[in-house]
Amino acid sequence: MSETEEAPAHPWAGQERQKLQALMDMELVKLGIHIRKMNSPGSPVYRYGENIIPAGLILTSSFLATALIHFYVGAAVLAAGCWWWLAKVQPRIKEDVFMRTAAHVLLSDLNFDMMWARGILSLYAKLPDGTERVATRRDDWRAYVRSFHNTEGVVLPATEAT
Repeated sequence: MSETEEAPAHPWAGQERQKLQALMDMELVKLGIHIRKMNSPGSPVYRYGENIIPAGLILTSSFLATALIHFYVGAAVLAAGCWWWLAKVQPRIKEDVFMRTAAHVLLSDLNFDMMWARGILSLYAKLPDGTERVATRRDDWRAYVRSFHNTEGVVLPATEAT
């Protein structure tokens, strides 16, 4: 039996998600989320009510205004409803989906790995020296996080050994 030398484990091995969270708290790394994929039925963070109820209210009020008053009033109600949806509802939904997804993926390595494999997540960093780093589905997110170890200008708070 031949003995093989094992390479020493990386100091952050097994702690990548926690280190990523620390890098995000420092606002060095930004998490990108594919909102359309996460705001679709079947997603773990999708909520039917926040998408269907406002659209239903707009259509119902437009139909009622058309039936009870006049076609032009119904069209005006529909136009106002569309503006309300685009200006008020849609940005709130995007923010809520982003926050729920971030909380979901940062909860466990399994959740992060699953969403990473589906191409829903990406990571972006602009270092103090001006260089930019990006990681997408085809990259290893753990290696990306480990690449910040001993990077000049990046100092993470010390964590307890697990």
